[in-house]
Amino acid sequence: MDEVQGAKHSDEESKMNGKDKKKKKSWDYEKEISRLQVELAHLQAWVKKSGARIVIIFEGRDAAGKGGMIKRITEKVSPRVFRVIALPAPTEREKSQIYMQRYIGYLPAAGEIVIFDRSWYNRAGVDRVMGFCSEKKAQRFLELAPRFEAAIVESGVILLKYFLTVSEDEQERRFKRRIDDPVRQWKLSPMDVESYQRWWDYTRVYDEMLRMTDSNHAPWWIVPSDDKKRARINCISHILKSIPYERVKFDAPDLGKRQKRPSDFIEDGSIRHVVPDVTP
Repeated sequence: MDEVQGAKHSDEESKMNGKDKKKKKSWDYEKEISRLQVELAHLQAWVKKSGARIVIIFEGRDAAGKGGMIKRITEKVSPRVFRVIALPAPTEREKSQIYMQRYIGYLPAAGEIVIFDRSWYNRAGVDRVMGFCSEKKAQRFLELAPRFEAAIVESGVILLKYFLTVSEDEQERRFKRRIDDPVRQWKLSPMDVESYQRWWDYTRVYDEMLRMTDSNHAPWWIVPSDDKKRARINCISHILKSIPYERVKFDAPDLGKRQKRPSDFIEDGSIRHVVPDVTP
C-alpha cells in the first residue's frame, strides 16, 4: 500500500514539475521577446536617424508562422517605419506589367523598413504550383531574381530573406486547429487547402527556389518553425545581429507647463453618445 501511495505521490510530483517547467518556459519566452522588442525600438530610432533602407522578406510553408512572426516584430514599433506589405492577387493591369514592376514601388525610402509578407517569390512558389504562370516564366524568374536583388543591395538597401519551415504533422495540426477555432477560420484559405494536399509539389519548387536564388549578396536563412516561440526568438535575434545599428540617445522632451483653464471657459452641455460600460 505504501509503495502504491509512493508511486502516486511521485507521479503527482512529476506532473507538478512538468507544469513548473512549462510556466518557466513561457515566462522565459515573454521576457526574451520583450527584450528583443526593446532592441527593435532601438533599431527603429537608428533607421530614422541614419536614413537606412531595409527589406525583410518572409516566405515559407503555409501555417509556418509568418503572420505571428511579423506581428511580434511590429507590435511595439511605428507602422510608418516598419511597413508591412502583403499584396493581394494582381489586377488585370498588373498582370500585363513586367513582373517585378509590381514590387518596386514598395521598396523602402530613407528611414524605412519594409517587411514583405510573401514577395516576388510568389512566382517561384504558388504561381508555379497552381499554374498561374508558365514553367518558362517561372524559370526565367529564378534566373533573374538574384540579379534583381543584387541591384537592390548595390543601391545601399539591406536585404534579408527568411524561409519558415514546418513539418507535415505540425502543419496538419495547425490547419485542423484553424478549422475548429472560429477566430482562426479566416486564416484557412482555398490556397491553404491546396498547399496541404500538394505538399510534395511545393517541396520540389521550394527546394529549387532556395537553391537557385541563394546568393552571397542575398542568402536565404531557414527558420525551423515547429516551435513558434523558439522560431520568433531565433529569427528576430538574427535580424538584429544582421543589421549594424547603434543605439541612438533619446532626447526626452520638456513637457513644460499645461495651460490653465480659462476663466471664461464654459462646459459644453450638448448630448454626447458615450459607449456603455459593460465590464463587471
